[in-house]
Amino acid sequence: MLYAQEPYKRTLKLMGSRFDITVVAKDPVEGDVYIDMAISEITRIEKLISSWDSNSQTSKINRNAGIKPVQVDIELFNLIQRGIGISKLTDGAFDISYASMDKIWKFDGSMTVMPSEESIKASVAKVGYHNIILDKENHTVFLKLAGMKIGFGAIGKGYAADKAKELLKSKGVVAGIINASGDMNTWGKQPNGKEWKVAITNPMNKNKVFALLPIQNGAVVTSGNYEKYVNFNNIRYTHIIDPRSGYPATGIISVTVFAPKAELADALATSVFVMGKEVGLNRIEQLPQVECIIIDDKGNIITSKNIEIEKS
Repeated sequence: MLYAQEPYKRTLKLMGSRFDITVVAKDPVEGDVYIDMAISEITRIEKLISSWDSNSQTSKINRNAGIKPVQVDIELFNLIQRGIGISKLTDGAFDISYASMDKIWKFDGSMTVMPSEESIKASVAKVGYHNIILDKENHTVFLKLAGMKIGFGAIGKGYAADKAKELLKSKGVVAGIINASGDMNTWGKQPNGKEWKVAITNPMNKNKVFALLPIQNGAVVTSGNYEKYVNFNNIRYTHIIDPRSGYPATGIISVTVFAPKAELADALATSVFVMGKEVGLNRIEQLPQVECIIIDDKGNIITSKNIEIEKS
């Protein structure tokens, strides 16, 4: 008997965020089995990396900051090592120890004056990936400064999307999309043979789509600041904060990054915000298989060299 392949989708909350899991399968029963597999994998990763869960290895590392190294699973060790790699690549615009930052900026409308220079400086005193000591032989992680913390808020959902895709591919699932609140990874094609297409939100009007772009076997992540920001002295400050200075990024309202992995795309989308459009674009252009679309606060669209926008 021949079965027609169809896409099956489930939307649910995982890692505190909305996930949309789509798989191509021969019937709803098979589709459900695959989606359940993806959910188990994402739940496993959440347990490993969550800094909210006091029993996680990440929490143990943070509790022992300034005290002693903590031995962790090789998977977590490798994830931290890659996080430090991205921190170096972006000159600290992304920093895996950003969780140490004191949150003095409020983006809920309650802030009426800018925080003082001293308080901003003090807020980032414990941030610094240079102070994370990895021991490859024993798989230990040591945060040198007491009060220092690592966190995976900027790459965790992307990593979960990558791992769920990897698992489903290994089980023979021909195509699908894992969408972790905008951190998206895809593989294969739609059952009609067409490529999956990703809609990019228009940052000037979030109810509209700005462009539709084809995506095959790759990841895409958009970071936007059109919802959380404050204005002081006619300057718009986003909720994305430079972990080196403690000041919010300015000048950009949306960054979309295409990369082979959602983990990398997620980290780079945030970093380009912080680095600014010239430096950010320059850094993206140097990376193989990575492309970006930047929209600045004047509405200008800047793209890396291989992007062709199909207007919706």
